[in-house]
Amino acid sequence: MSDDQPQELTAEEQFRQQALDYHALPTAGKISVELTKPAETAKDLALAYSPGVAEPVREIAQNPDNVYKYTSKGNMVAVISNGTAILGLGNLGPLASKPVMEGKSLLFKRFAGLDSIDIEVKHRTIEEFVDTVANIADTFGGINLEDIKAPDCFEIEKQLIERCDVPVFHDDQHGTAIVTAAGMLNAIELQGKKLEDATIVCLGAGAAAVACMELLIKCGAMREKIYMLDRKGVIHTRRDDLNEYKKLFANNTDKRTLEDVIEGADIFLGVSGPNLMPQDALKLMADKPIVFACSNPDPEIKPELAHQVRDDLIMGTGRSDYPNQVNNVLCFPFIFRGALDVRASEINDEMKLAAVEAIRQLAKEPVPAEVLAAAGVAHLEFGAEYIIPKPMDHRLLPRVAKAVAQAAVDSGVARIEMPEGYMA
Repeated sequence: MSDDQPQELTAEEQFRQQALDYHALPTAGKISVELTKPAETAKDLALAYSPGVAEPVREIAQNPDNVYKYTSKGNMVAVISNGTAILGLGNLGPLASKPVMEGKSLLFKRFAGLDSIDIEVKHRTIEEFVDTVANIADTFGGINLEDIKAPDCFEIEKQLIERCDVPVFHDDQHGTAIVTAAGMLNAIELQGKKLEDATIVCLGAGAAAVACMELLIKCGAMREKIYMLDRKGVIHTRRDDLNEYKKLFANNTDKRTLEDVIEGADIFLGVSGPNLMPQDALKLMADKPIVFACSNPDPEIKPELAHQVRDDLIMGTGRSDYPNQVNNVLCFPFIFRGALDVRASEINDEMKLAAVEAIRQLAKEPVPAEVLAAAGVAHLEFGAEYIIPKPMDHRLLPRVAKAVAQAAVDSGVARIEMPEGYMA
């Protein structure tokens, strides 16, 4: 073969080029603004802008709630990041986060019919970021925070919830936690165990890890039975390098390594990095273990390696090419849909738990043919390889949104009643 003959691209190189072309062609980016009213004639323009626009201005000035009647606020979510924790790529800055934020906006529109705009913020301090977001929050019906590093994300979300009059939700924390809890509750039921009796090992101590463990505790897990590990090993009470969020999971133990804590454990959750769970460690787990290896794109242990050493486990990953994908898209569009439709002032624990229950129960129902076709499989049935619904399941929108909206009403954070026949 001559040196000037083109070399055939590998599958990885082909996919990389496809991804770049997808974002660049035929129009750069993944979202755009579309008009919802006619703007073809002089009369249209007179109604849309001057002088007609003065009428809704007056109505909103007299009653701020009229903003929901005359503008798009009630169907608009802002996706906001500072780019300090982009996917698994790290702190690459606000501009580099824009493709991810546009992608999140795409998912809001595709799965829940919500309009969404991405906002990338440059700042020097947490206070500057919070001020920026709080000062523009009234433009939107809700705020979705994304790809913000821990522990900053905890303080940012806390301050914004206090300052904003619309729901604020950090999906990396709570979206991950909700889907994880839904799958975990189904898995532990299938394994014939109880969450309150389970020993849990969590590899990773960032935003997702802390949120997952806190939500599992609300579902019945015992804090003293949770072992959390960061880069330095087990988080224990004699360490003096822990932030306030890690301290919540400091265990009074002499165990220091993954191998120490994994012995006899019922549940392993990985939200850390690739290939950090050795087969030998998996062998040490209790009978009928549950393993969620959610590092993306490469899990803490690949399913084929896990199944080589354990034939009694239930396993989930963050990938779509294995069974039981733990995917945030199962919840965040529908949580915002339900929250916005009853004008919730926040997304509280009751709403999160309602989402968990709606998602987990859906996995127990017969799967329609159109969902099987979209998932590219011939059969799905509640069991070890189907513990959470597929992302393309059209039933998620009505089930989760309605459960969240009802929980908002019942817990007193909804500003209006659930519309009659909502999501029927």
